[in-house]
Amino acid sequence: MTQAELDRLVAQIGEEILARVPPGPRAVPAKGAEGLNLPDQVCPGCTQRCAQTCARNTKEIIAAGAARVSASEKLTKIDPTIAALIDHTILKADATRADVAKICREARQYNFASVCVNSYWVPLVRAELAGSPVKVCTVVGFPLGAASTGAKTAEATIAVRDGAQEVDMVINVGALKSGDQDAVKADIAAVVKASHAGGAIVKVILETSLLTDTEKTLACALSKAAGADFVKTSTGFSTAGATAHDIALMRQAVGPEMGVKASGGIRTLQDLQTMAAAGATRIGASASVKIVEATAA
Repeated sequence: MTQAELDRLVAQIGEEILARVPPGPRAVPAKGAEGLNLPDQVCPGCTQRCAQTCARNTKEIIAAGAARVSASEKLTKIDPTIAALIDHTILKADATRADVAKICREARQYNFASVCVNSYWVPLVRAELAGSPVKVCTVVGFPLGAASTGAKTAEATIAVRDGAQEVDMVINVGALKSGDQDAVKADIAAVVKASHAGGAIVKVILETSLLTDTEKTLACALSKAAGADFVKTSTGFSTAGATAHDIALMRQAVGPEMGVKASGGIRTLQDLQTMAAAGATRIGASASVKIVEATAA
């Protein structure tokens, strides 16, 4: 039995026990009780206290007769609008199943926009996030972007089939710098077509640290023309990450119609706020928990 299967079994047993408990008088929660304003979510195997992280379970506890429910300020004061900007990311080569599952639990707890993983982990993330509003995000042609268009398209198709709802593809940097604009546009368009066919959106990673401002602007124009939904700064595996200058440049290039994702080197709440002020509508980060908990300070 896998850990995910064990977690689901434990959750089912817990729900069966709760269903057998006779209901007592319901307490009316205090007006504005922050701990009960969190979106409904189901958290099988979660080790956190339900009253702090899960409105569904909290309501069941009250229905069973609880007159009071406690919740820590650390969670109830977190700004949900900040969490909703973040793709909670784990892309390191040595990430284990336990590491990925932990990221998923954190994403459920804080309601991040998505969990972003390498495509091998998509089925696991899909299972771990089942019943949650958190999206499943993966990367394609990662991290170099130099794979063939056929390989990228196949990777995207399989990932979407396995449950990916968002696909972050790396642009063909070498082709762009060679002036092969038609090849770059066709590469993006093929991944967009495969992803959109399965209902997934596409973010195009430009790897801005390797490009001139003119090339960044051109890459944005090609991404927009190819039907992509977002442009994104970096993989986090090259020479540098996101800068406010690049975000502002990209926002100007794509206009208000597309999303702009800042990724690479974003480790603090101030970093995130700087990128959002420059025009970013999504943030890729592995320090996501540290960032959102800073909003409660």
